Amino acid sequence: MTTIRVLIADDQMMVRQGFTVLLDAEPGIEVVGQAVDGLDAVAKVAELRPDVVLMDIRMPALGGIEATRLITEPAGATVKVLVLTTFDLDEYVYEALRAGASGFLLKDASAAELAQAVRVVADGDALLAPNITKRLIAEFSRMSGAPRAPLKERVGDLTERETEVLSLIAQGLSNAEIAQRLVVAEQTVKTHVSRILLKLGLRDRTQAAVFAYETGLVRPAGY
Repeated sequence: MTTIRVLIADDQMMVRQGFTVLLDAEPGIEVVGQAVDGLDAVAKVAELRPDVVLMDIRMPALGGIEATRLITEPAGATVKVLVLTTFDLDEYVYEALRAGASGFLLKDASAAELAQAVRVVADGDALLAPNITKRLIAEFSRMSGAPRAPLKERVGDLTERETEVLSLIAQGLSNAEIAQRLVVAEQTVKTHVSRILLKLGLRDRTQAAVFAYETGLVRPAGY
């Protein structure tokens, strides 16, 4: 079993230590370091090369959103960022997703939820808590105005079937559910997803969902 290396970035020592204890008790997960703010997180990522960063949004020196951007933007960056928040519709979470975060987690999550979130984000195979993440993306895409033209033009690079798959990803469907909806093999869906991410220069399914909402490919209910 491959061990998932985790860095915890939070300015509250009790949060860092609590999450460290919970995650170190989980098989296949190892906390390799802690960061006290965004600047520290960026430095520790370069030093420790974790697979996943648990990133608090509000921190001194450098906030979680900008730290997320600095960590995920460089070419070849593979580390995944899981944003920590107190409220599931925190106004900053959507910006964090746009900055490159792969999902978010409430700070009062159980040990099982925390471990599952880390595994899901590390795997990159599914949205984190699709029903919540989808609702958050939809809620804040309502406030993002008209579809962003440069992004919208990139949808044209996709085939009709890839566009359909992207739309279903944004609606929170898993590969198995998409396969069932389109009456194709799950491996075929996985191939489509890989091509979508490659063509659009996206890192994972969460980024694909954000892209779909921002281009207007998928609109929130009632809009």
